[in-house]
Amino acid sequence: MSETEIRDDRAAGRLEAVAGGEVVGRIEYFVLESPARALVPVHTIVEPAHEGKGIAGSLARELYALAEREGVPVAPLCPYVVAWAERHPEQAPAVDPRLLEAAKDWLRAHPGRF
Repeated sequence: MSETEIRDDRAAGRLEAVAGGEVVGRIEYFVLESPARALVPVHTIVEPAHEGKGIAGSLARELYALAEREGVPVAPLCPYVVAWAERHPEQAPAVDPRLLEAAKDWLRAHPGRF
């Protein structure tokens, strides 16, 4: 596989994995503002031809690194990111349950967003 670049398209709410000029995977997320700022991943998608190459894990790792650089937590709602975080507690600190509830409330209030 060619080198994979991961880029943040904050305006679109996507962390994208790009290989050979093509988006081969992404995490769709939103930024929670209240009760505290947090990155909230909702979906992880890898194109079928690129599954099994570690792309989803690279995306999750970069999401947590991005959050750390910004000084904010990750409040994962995406099942893949939740599972990844459980397997990598040293890279994925636990989040305040109140942030998770606020993220779920936000998602329920914006049903067409994801």
